[in-house]
Amino acid sequence: MRDRHSKRTPVDAPIPHPAARRLSRRTFLQASGSLLAGGAAAPLLPHSTSAREPAMQDADTELRRLQEQRRILIRGGIVLTLDPAVGDFEQADVLIEDGKIQEVRPNLTVASDAAAVIDATHMIVLPGFIDTHHHCYQGLLRNILPDGILADYFRDIIDTLTPAYQPRDAYAGMLVSALGALDLGITTVVDTSQVAHTPEHTDACIQALQEAGIRAVFAYSRGAGPGTQHPHDLRRLKTQFFASEDQLLTLALQAGMTNTQFWPLARELGVPIVEHVVGSTAPVSATIVALAQAGQLGPDVEFIHCTGLSEAAWRAIADHGVKISLAVPIEMAMRHGMPPIQQALDHGIRPSLSSDVDTNLTPDPFTQMRTVFTLQRALLNERALQGEENLPPLLTVREVLEFATLEGARCAHLEHKVGTLTPGKEADIVLLRADRLHVWPLNNAPGAVVTLMNPSNVDTVLVAGKVKKWRGNLVGVDIPRVLRLVEEARDGVLRRAGFPLRLLG
Repeated sequence: MRDRHSKRTPVDAPIPHPAARRLSRRTFLQASGSLLAGGAAAPLLPHSTSAREPAMQDADTELRRLQEQRRILIRGGIVLTLDPAVGDFEQADVLIEDGKIQEVRPNLTVASDAAAVIDATHMIVLPGFIDTHHHCYQGLLRNILPDGILADYFRDIIDTLTPAYQPRDAYAGMLVSALGALDLGITTVVDTSQVAHTPEHTDACIQALQEAGIRAVFAYSRGAGPGTQHPHDLRRLKTQFFASEDQLLTLALQAGMTNTQFWPLARELGVPIVEHVVGSTAPVSATIVALAQAGQLGPDVEFIHCTGLSEAAWRAIADHGVKISLAVPIEMAMRHGMPPIQQALDHGIRPSLSSDVDTNLTPDPFTQMRTVFTLQRALLNERALQGEENLPPLLTVREVLEFATLEGARCAHLEHKVGTLTPGKEADIVLLRADRLHVWPLNNAPGAVVTLMNPSNVDTVLVAGKVKKWRGNLVGVDIPRVLRLVEEARDGVLRRAGFPLRLLG
């Protein structure tokens, strides 16, 4: 850790620390209508200041200043940059300017009128979490299949419910998933939608991501049913929505391991490739080896799950720099096969983490981290108890935290933009409250994040320097509207599919 008493280097008159008040947890902002395209904050609702408690008025004032200022100073938090060149700090400040991180060190000083201040006392400041594989359109179907395995998922979700989606349903599912991710501290998601029945479905998904204001890799995937799109629509999407690299959304292709003939199109367009690889249900190991021999594997490829693979397939993945995404809770619960965390580590691969499907389990990053941490240690501990020696090392909480941030950025091909709190990168930042009864006193910051915290600790979330969650509440979101929209879409999908809703199981 860096010394919290590092010498102050004056730049200008210091900003006084804000009062050590703690704000009300009530929602204090609502959108006046639809979410704004591009994730911009919606206008404040009219209100009577005389009827509002002082803390609520302070919250509004602080947020307005954060939204109006080009510079934001996150002051006095425990800062985990996850960049070894920058280091971690027991207490430090993070300066943001025009959406990018400018400086990270203790005792930063800025002119009192030149920056808005976020008081990070008793908070852990770290890069936003990155979910490298999430079927976001299924937000309508959350927990509809809690006891299901993979065969049930294909029967009920892919073959029955997904074909019943209309474009407005895809929009609603994507919107609630993206907003839910921000609420959980996830600032980047790789969306493998698999609902591209028509161009209108695809465009609706992209619109929802834009409005939510999350950073996302939209992995264009073919839909279901007779009207399904051809992967050649990738060219239209690249031109229409993804021509610029200077935006929150980027494009990828998920064609399926039986359609790798479309990979050259992705590479022609400069689009990375995302594929599901489940060796327990299909003979994919031979396909992976053949792709390697044909020169088709490379660091622009992300493989998801990677259960049941042969040693030859693992060597091909490692030798060609293929990225790995593990959805450990889902893989264990849905019979994908044993999550290959140790196989990946044994081959020198640092995996990213992903949530996969809300139909069965929560997408929250704390669950993802804690599960991979305990599973790897359980597997190795059992080998040790059986007398095996010279075992690989046990995972540390710091390594798992890197899986959920830095390795996620690498897997999503966004390491140059996010994943660490490095000056010059975009300010995707999460502030986690440590002064909670289930966490306090704080004795180990990375350990608290991985082994003690849950979504209730997510206090503030920034994406490219824009405040998306503030003091425990999403900003600029008409939550009643979203809930109503999602419920209506869910009802329509179930009705068209003839699928009963069993609320009590």
